[in-house]
Amino acid sequence: MNKFQGTGVALVTPFNADGSVDYNGLKNLINHLIDGGIDYLVSLGTTGETATMTKEEKKKVWAYTAEINNNRLPLVAGIGGNNTLSVAEDIKSFDTTGYSAILSVSPYYNKPTQEGIYQHYKYLAEVSPLDLILYNVPGRTMSNMSPETTCRLAHDFKNIIATKEASGSFDQFNQIMRDKPEDFLLISGDDPITLPMIALGASGIISVVANAVPRQFSDMVRQCLNGDFKGAVPAHLNLIEFTRLAFAEGNPAGIKAALKHLGVCGDTVRLPLIKASSTLDETIVNELEKLAQLA
Repeated sequence: MNKFQGTGVALVTPFNADGSVDYNGLKNLINHLIDGGIDYLVSLGTTGETATMTKEEKKKVWAYTAEINNNRLPLVAGIGGNNTLSVAEDIKSFDTTGYSAILSVSPYYNKPTQEGIYQHYKYLAEVSPLDLILYNVPGRTMSNMSPETTCRLAHDFKNIIATKEASGSFDQFNQIMRDKPEDFLLISGDDPITLPMIALGASGIISVVANAVPRQFSDMVRQCLNGDFKGAVPAHLNLIEFTRLAFAEGNPAGIKAALKHLGVCGDTVRLPLIKASSTLDETIVNELEKLAQLA
């Protein structure tokens, strides 16, 4: 089985009340996820609040995550941005110890053309010491990577092995599945549509909500990958409301509220993000308790 089959989790970065990185909380989180049966870890994706972290903090978090994981699961590092040369330098200087791949988001804010997106990833593929996973999230980047560009990259570069697709477009998913190389992976980037994406042929998910409910989510994904969609539907439906609440006031405020309730880590986020409101916090706790009863 491919190492990026199943449930990957985009780790939150726990912070202490003063805003510093909470390494004990990060250790708790990694162990919570591994004990919960997930398949691989993604360190410092968008959910990790990387936009508000210094280069030094990122290096320490990557090293610590690899140390605590201790090769128990495959590990992916999120290294992306909208300055191609700068991202390439970050990738070249990255300490790959303990890591299997790099997840790199399509450039945001600049709104490059499809050819610009292609050339960006071509540049990264030619310097990366590790395999690359593309990441298309138009809701954040304000530019969509077309299926044609995705599949062109997949065919042209053997070290571009997968795409995390968060466009929400089944037209795109269909085209990617039809035109990609056989061993190239389509990975869901949206928790609520994981089941239908796997039904199309996706290899799994890089999840946010599985930070809090790793067992329920990874069990559901495993059922889907085994072809038991009928058996997976109840868990899929049970998770819908929790997923909605987790994103109701932005990511990762909701999921950090859930993790605080579970005793994994605190709910501090860095500005410009703010903690979940007390109303949302209470609703998330109630929904978590419901899910625990259903487990």
